[in-house]
Amino acid sequence: MAEQTTMIDISKPRYSQDSYLGRLRHFIEVTDMRTLFATDSQLEASKQLIADYKAGKITNVDEEMLWNAKKLIDSTFHPDTGEKVFLPFRMACFVPTNVAIIMGMLVPNPGMGSIIFWQWMNQSVNVAFNYFNANKTTKLETSEVAASYGSAVLASCGIAVGLNEYVKRIKNVSPATRALISRMVPFAAVAGAGTVNVFLMRQKELRDGITVTDSEGKAVGASTRAGWMAVSQVAISRIATAFPALMVPGYILSKLETQAWFRNNPRLAAPINLATITLSLAAALPCAVALFPQRAEISVASLEAKFRGLKDSAGRPVEKLYFNRGL
Repeated sequence: MAEQTTMIDISKPRYSQDSYLGRLRHFIEVTDMRTLFATDSQLEASKQLIADYKAGKITNVDEEMLWNAKKLIDSTFHPDTGEKVFLPFRMACFVPTNVAIIMGMLVPNPGMGSIIFWQWMNQSVNVAFNYFNANKTTKLETSEVAASYGSAVLASCGIAVGLNEYVKRIKNVSPATRALISRMVPFAAVAGAGTVNVFLMRQKELRDGITVTDSEGKAVGASTRAGWMAVSQVAISRIATAFPALMVPGYILSKLETQAWFRNNPRLAAPINLATITLSLAAALPCAVALFPQRAEISVASLEAKFRGLKDSAGRPVEKLYFNRGL
């Protein structure tokens, strides 16, 4: 292992966030499920190592050890508060938390009760992930969380039940087409309600704005335009995450059903479905989250007038500001 010879800016991600590939590599690490097994002593040791390195107390340290410590911190602690994110709702736990729910939503020919239950479960988990991983510079009241949760559940169940009934009433379509449309119902419900969920859960950021900082990390105020940008990007990422997990498994199973060996071994359906859902979700999550940088950059010219004319510590005009969009 090579020891580090030049100082590293450990406040930034290991990989460049200016390119999609760099962001993808970063979020593959943030969503690495192995970080969930880190002990409290390992987490504290990682925090201490990073703190000592930033303070200049240590300089001759193994570079890989330094980045591994940062990986544990980035995947475990919230970037705004520094507090540990509740384990089931860390982004590294997104796949195991959601696999069972997606399997439930993809059950063929579901009844009304099944549709409502699994959509309710899905939105409950979505609310929790939104709450624990949102930008924390704007506080959300409990009443707002409850209202957002109720609205998201109603939207999700309404869309799913409505589309399911619509599919039953469609005439003059082949069984294959009907099956394809049926498989799209869970995604349509999740995409529609998920968007409602994100915007309602983070409505305060839209109304009051989120904190923006200069390149030196100094907070210069709250911007509603930055808030809209942050929430919109998160909504797009959530839809992109759901699409492969809700569409790919059904497509694969429909193709396998045409094979004699698969029809003769019906017990294989459940494990194959589980495997395709897990792999689809695991692959989709970092790809979708990496669509936009977590520490987003925005031109001062695109923000409210109050941010014009800002100067940095050297007296130079500030042209760009930054904010945490949340996950």
